[in-house]
Order: sequence, then C-alpha cells, then structure tokens
Amino acid sequence: MAIDLKAAALDLLPEGVEGPGYDRVGLSAGIVHIGVGNFHRAHMAVYLDRLFETGTDHDWAICGAGVRPGDAKMRDALAAQDWLTTVVELDPAGLSARVTGAMIDFAEIDAASLVARMSDPAIRIVSLTVTEGGWFVDARSGGFDDSHADICHDAQAPDAPRTAFGMILAALKRRRDAGLAPFTVMSCDNLPENGHVAKQTIVGLAALSDAGFADWIAANVAFPNTMVDCITPATSDRERAIVRDRFGLNDAVPVACEPFRQWVLEDNFPQGRPRLERVGAEFVTDVAPFELMKLRILNGGHAAIAYASALLGHHFVHDAMADPRIVSWLAALETREIIPTLAPIDGVDFEAYRRKVAERFANPEIGDTIPRLCFDGTNRQPKFILPVVRDALAAGRPVDGLALEVAMWCRYCAGTDEAGAEIAPNDDNADDLKRRAMATKDDPKAFLSNAAVFGDLGDDPTFAGAFARQIGAIWSDGVAATLDRYAKG
Repeated sequence: MAIDLKAAALDLLPEGVEGPGYDRVGLSAGIVHIGVGNFHRAHMAVYLDRLFETGTDHDWAICGAGVRPGDAKMRDALAAQDWLTTVVELDPAGLSARVTGAMIDFAEIDAASLVARMSDPAIRIVSLTVTEGGWFVDARSGGFDDSHADICHDAQAPDAPRTAFGMILAALKRRRDAGLAPFTVMSCDNLPENGHVAKQTIVGLAALSDAGFADWIAANVAFPNTMVDCITPATSDRERAIVRDRFGLNDAVPVACEPFRQWVLEDNFPQGRPRLERVGAEFVTDVAPFELMKLRILNGGHAAIAYASALLGHHFVHDAMADPRIVSWLAALETREIIPTLAPIDGVDFEAYRRKVAERFANPEIGDTIPRLCFDGTNRQPKFILPVVRDALAAGRPVDGLALEVAMWCRYCAGTDEAGAEIAPNDDNADDLKRRAMATKDDPKAFLSNAAVFGDLGDDPTFAGAFARQIGAIWSDGVAATLDRYAKG
C-alpha cells in the first residue's frame, strides 16, 4: 500500500526513497518563486534541497507563488502534502526518488497577498519561471511589448496589478517607500539573456506609469542572467503511477526528470544569495557564453530533430534518436554550422557537450515527445535557430543545414507527415503557417515573407537561396533523402 506524501510521513518513507535530512521546521523563506511548475521543482528546488542537506543556508527556503487562476490547483495540491514534492530521476541505469523539502509555503493566489509577501524584508530574491512567451517581448523588435491588454491594465492601474511584473513593481515600490533594500529579480526561464529580458519588462512596465520609479529600478534592482538546464517532461498518470507503484508514495504532483542538471548564474545578488556553488551551481561573471552554448546546441538541437522526426513518424524523442537518419542529421548540423558560431569558453569542450546532449535526448526513461518539441515554432524558431543563421551569415559561414531545419519546420506546417497522416496544429498561427507552407511548392518566398518570424532575414539572398533549395528538395525528394544528402555532405 502506498502512503500519502505529507510531513508526518517523512519518517516512514518507503525503502529506496530519500527524504530531507534537515529539520524543515528550522527553515525560513528567503526566496519567493513565481511559477511553481515541474521545471522549477526539478531544478532550483532540488539545488536548494541539496544545499539545506549540507546543514547551511536554512534561511533561503522557497515560498511558492502564482498569479493565474490555474496556479491555485498546484497550490492546493502542494498544500495537501505540506509543500513536499517527489522528484524521480529517470536514469537509464535505474530510477531513483527523493522527497524534496525546500519549499515551505505558497502565497495566496491574489495580488495583495503576493505583494505583501514580496515586501517582507526577509525576502531577498524573487525568482520566476513564467515560460519563454510570458515576458511580453515584441517578436519583431525584441523590445518590450507595451501593447498587451494585461500590460495596459497594469500601467493604468498599478495599485491593482494583474501580471506578476505589476505585482513585483508594487512590492518594490512598497519596499522603497519603507526604506527597505530591493530584492533581486532572477529569471529562471529558458531565454537568451533572461536577466536583461526581466529588467526590460519590469522597467518598461514601470515607465508606463512612473518614469522616476522606472529610473530607480534600473539603478537599484539587480537582474542577474542565469542559464538553466534539466529536461523535465509534463506530469501525467504515468509519472504518478511510477511514484505510487515503484516507490510506494501517493503524490498528486510528482516530478520526473533526467539525472542531468546545470545552473550557471551571474554573481549579482546585492542582498545576498544561497551558497549554491556548494552543490554544483556555477557562479560566473558572464553567463552569456554558457547560455549561448546551451541555447544553440541543446535547444537548437531539439528544434533540429523536432520537425524532421515528426515528418518521419516518430512520437517519442528517444525513438527518434534511435533512427540513424536523425542522429546523423543532428550531428552534421551541430558540428558544421551551429558550434562554429560559438566563441570558445575556457574549460569547456563543445564536442563533449554535444555528445552529452545527444545522449540525454536518447534517454528512453524520459518519455519526452516530438509534439512537445514541435510546439509553438513561431516563438521558438526566432529564439533558437534564426539567431544562429544571422551569426553564420555575418561570419560568411554556410547556412545550408540551418536552412534545411527551417525548411523542415515549413514542411511540418503544411499539416501532414511523409506518410500522409495529419499533424495536429500546435501553433497559435497554424492556419497562416499552413497557407504559407503549402504555397512554397510554387514560391519559396511565401514562407520567408512572414516578417513577424523572420524580420528582414527572409530577404537575405544567401539564406533565401538555401531555403529555396532545401524546401524544393523536400517537396521533390522527400524528407529522408534530403536529410541523408546533407548528412553525407
């Protein structure tokens, strides 16, 4: 019989399940984290749990938070189990489970409660995982999008905010007026220069209603850049069954993730920080080179395999990575065109990192899916692929493989795989993308003329020519033959 996960059960954990060796009663919150999803609980919360296990920094526990009505469901589930989470590491050599206890509370799902919590002087860091698309970045300019309805509301009614950023502003203003030091704002989202994006969003929103306050934030609030990495699938009945049947625990919201984690942080925390370097985090002066490596080799690698694999009929990522056509294509693209755009990093072997990424993709225990990797190409391609294209063009390097990746996305957007099976739409712009993709049979420019995605890149003759050749080859020769031709050079 499985036991229900809660604080009272920590002394009764089944054999093979580890739990906190520290006294959670002695923890106090130093961090408010907005966006308590699977990634946060598999990554940041695990690092803190490991740190607390060393017997130090017990004043840096997490108070969870959310701003959307749907966040209440997570809050209720975690409250019922005293904020504990079972983390299962999906190691092909053998699964392991640990109950983590770094979270000790969760703010009520309303603006007043969250603002009050962030205003507490004990809170020295406010961190966020609100997804790549949740930062109000203008897709064309890369600047702050001040036209969104929620942003307009918060600008007009800063004392009754709807967004996490409006609530952060309200708390910062309250602290400033009370003579308290501002907390550090730390993005944990998978974005290039996520600290700069966080500053852009928060200062940009402040400027819409109070230019002086915006200037104060820009001068006094720290926004460190971070690079985060841990493949974490969504929780389903499969993961709950693993925890229940294999490890003897009933956990409504367990997390399953790969055994690999990486966290590189800019060491910019004026009000202090937990000593996470003791448990494997890396603090550096400049995160950008590490971030670029990860965004291009891992996230770019995901994009590279996503559409080709979907078109060849694969559903699971590990099955795609068992297909020699996909493996050869991925290795060729990353070795020839992606890695050459990266500046060297002392002590880092890009080829070893590339091989490790491929090994992680091939992990059959993760159960990651190709449809997840294909999701929201409109937002993901400009983040993970098109900047590589621009850098390669600027350096006079070849872009045939990068153009082939974009052509694979285009062919995917046409809505059927190579066997003729329908591909379910998974992009907010699916109808327009399909129309453009189908038109490339006669006019390759039809896809690249989507300025919201490609900007002026579609007018570059080198890239446009390479794309025209690759999409033409896909339509005439098929996906497999086109991939094979590129892989063989």
